[in-house]
Amino acid sequence: MTAASQYDATDPPERPVALTDATDLDALIETYDTVLVEFYTDGCGVCASMEPILGIVAQDSDAVVGTINPRDDPPLVERFDVRSVPLLVVFRNGEPVERVADGFQPAEDVVALLESAT
Repeated sequence: MTAASQYDATDPPERPVALTDATDLDALIETYDTVLVEFYTDGCGVCASMEPILGIVAQDSDAVVGTINPRDDPPLVERFDVRSVPLLVVFRNGEPVERVADGFQPAEDVVALLESAT
């Protein structure tokens, strides 16, 4: 199975997808129209507090949600200018269109971020 075929555009996941590297990330954003990605690090308390929020967003929105630790694939730090975590990036049609790096975000703010990107 190739990386691009691991996701099915007709059956989007209803839970956040744990991404391991840039290949996973690229496959996800190439498969779905709207993708929200949280860049996090292990040990980040605010990142951990975002987990239930991301679960709600994955279930209640049309966006697919992914999470990735940029320390697992260091070139991602430069590629997406990750200066702090959590960093939320919204992708539309494979391109980053919105980003927020302001700490904890309530579910309604994340949904508003997604809506502003469409």
